[in-house]
Amino acid sequence: MTADINPKAISGILDRAQVSCPFDYLGIQPHDSGKGLVVRFWNPNAVSATLIQLPRKTVISTMKCLSPGLFEWHLPRRKKAFNYVIKAVMSDGRQEEIVDPYQFGEYVLKQHDIEPSALYRHLGAHLHEHAVSASVSISGTLFKVYAPNARSVSVVGSFNDWDGRIHPMASADDGIWRLFIPGVEEQALYKFELHDQQGNLLPLKADPFGRYSEQYPGLASIVDRPQRYQWRDDDWLKHRTQMHSKPMSVYEVHPGSWKRHSDGRPLSYRELAEQLIPYVRKMGFTHIELMPVNEHPYFESWGYQPVGLFAPTSRYGSPDDFKFFVDRCHQAGIGVILDWVPAHFPEDKHGLARFDGTALYEYEDTSRGFHPDWHTLIYNFGSGWVQDFLISSALFWLDEFHIDGLRVDAVASMLYLDYSRQAGEWKPNRYGGNEHLEAVTFLQRLNTLAGRYFPDCMTIAEESTSWGGVSRPVNEGGLGFGFKWNMGWMHDSLEYMQRLPEHRCYHHTELSFSMVYAYSENFVLSLSHDEVVHGKGTILDRMPGDAWQKMANLRAYYGLMFAHPGKKLLFMGNELASTSEWDVNSSLQWSLLEQKEHAGIQTLVKDLNVVYRSVPALYELDHSRDGFRWLIIDDHAQSVYAWLRRDKAGNPVVVICNMTPVVRNHYRVGVPESKGWCELINTDDLRYGGSGVGDDQYNSEMVPSHGYKQSFSLTLPPLSTLILQGI
Repeated sequence: MTADINPKAISGILDRAQVSCPFDYLGIQPHDSGKGLVVRFWNPNAVSATLIQLPRKTVISTMKCLSPGLFEWHLPRRKKAFNYVIKAVMSDGRQEEIVDPYQFGEYVLKQHDIEPSALYRHLGAHLHEHAVSASVSISGTLFKVYAPNARSVSVVGSFNDWDGRIHPMASADDGIWRLFIPGVEEQALYKFELHDQQGNLLPLKADPFGRYSEQYPGLASIVDRPQRYQWRDDDWLKHRTQMHSKPMSVYEVHPGSWKRHSDGRPLSYRELAEQLIPYVRKMGFTHIELMPVNEHPYFESWGYQPVGLFAPTSRYGSPDDFKFFVDRCHQAGIGVILDWVPAHFPEDKHGLARFDGTALYEYEDTSRGFHPDWHTLIYNFGSGWVQDFLISSALFWLDEFHIDGLRVDAVASMLYLDYSRQAGEWKPNRYGGNEHLEAVTFLQRLNTLAGRYFPDCMTIAEESTSWGGVSRPVNEGGLGFGFKWNMGWMHDSLEYMQRLPEHRCYHHTELSFSMVYAYSENFVLSLSHDEVVHGKGTILDRMPGDAWQKMANLRAYYGLMFAHPGKKLLFMGNELASTSEWDVNSSLQWSLLEQKEHAGIQTLVKDLNVVYRSVPALYELDHSRDGFRWLIIDDHAQSVYAWLRRDKAGNPVVVICNMTPVVRNHYRVGVPESKGWCELINTDDLRYGGSGVGDDQYNSEMVPSHGYKQSFSLTLPPLSTLILQGI
């Protein structure tokens, strides 16, 4: 639009909120006659307007009404622009002083170079102060949103009665719409009102870069001030390093159901800091992994259908409250891993779906753009904008929330074009294969940039197939993740443990097969939330036998897990030997700890963490063949396994598992030479609820066995794991 367009036509366009270049006509600018300046003000609810110059609030004049809501005043002798306010009388008789947002055209319209991987620093809502004089400034919020295919975009919110006519934004050739609105302060609610290219009004959209969100039913974005929080975790960040040769035992938590108030309310972020952190520290875990805290309207999605990729859910508090939680974790020596979901997003109308009237974030083709399993949309990984958006989200959490690692959800669904699709429901890539090449490129770029900017943080892939090189560096042809969940170990070991002990001899390799591929990736052994939902029962439910045998099997299984190569992850409640499936709307079964058998399981997990963290042989060479050797792999008949773990200095640990309820007396195991052996863990110990079978001493003798000159003869407790350390 230009200044010579008929005022009534301009007023009509403004009244329909379908203007793309409001600065062409509104605000302060040279008069079209070439004489001086003109100020034009628009507010559809105003009936009169008086122009007042800042900073001294000098009244200039009552403005001329060109058409309803549109006012003008010509200053023929003025050559230099100035800041001003409008004293407006509204149609309901109210008087308002309005700092006209369209006087800031030079500031708003200026396009800066934007770092693609740090879009969060540029887009969204950012509080800003504009200096009028040395002593007077105008504060407000600068809004920016990417909507290249929209005909018009307006900011609507609590500050303009959600009226899209009042604050139309300005478009630019970079596809970003901009507007600085004076007076919009922290905590203000807002959304974007868009018209598509055909002029159709779209559903109000939350800010894709919003950092704080309102809960249902409003679902608006909230202006936040991220720079306010004062971090106190400098020492943690200074000494944080990669975890490949360090102990990493992760406690996976859904923050809304770990523990609840008596009235059913979930704990807040700050209450979690007061209660969860001491518990995790007492239990000996090194990290907390939070199921997604990205804002998600549907609570029962557990966070895996996020709408706000830059906003911690406000169900539990503000962004500063979440920073407080992370900060307190770090001060307590606990790392924080965040579940992050780039594989798909929900169709919620206020979210990213057809954001500007086009498939801006998703694939237009439903064979690529729609998840048949989850009924969600798939990001267009072939779009540079989408890749930048997602990578910016990942780096945002590492940067502004000091997150120590990202567990990337549903990687397998991203890698394969035919994931969960039948023949004819997908299209091959340009080489005729089922590999999703665009997603591969995205994941490689994500991990490359995360490693470049945050080399002491980690990325972890939830990837359930045999895709090669998930945790191999990108420059070696891999995807570049730091770690990969070992879904094969989880599946095979649970299959084995579900079998009756008398049948296990026929399935002996189910428990040993994981060592065939143990060093093909940097693995995390995970018993996650997915194993205690959807009718699967609990981990305890998988164990066969009577009540005692179930507990004994579980103890032996946990002992095996902590002694097996790979980092560890337990979902909350697994340490309690929960008897009910996880329910997102309920607290964990804390009352189970009143029973000594369940308290014994909790004590065992605590002791396993203590031993695991204090014995380098159990973690230093997790990803090297030099750290592991089978001692006994072929005792099918008795379902006994034994192996050796070593640290970098060669110090040994021997692990022996007896997977039947039969006590094995005088069982011989070959061991390296050592002055003696001490028992670190016996999962059959009385303090864990076991039967107390075992030996007081483990002294080797010069009897060759299993390739060693020395061996010891010991008593194997029933359904147990022994961990012995050379001294």
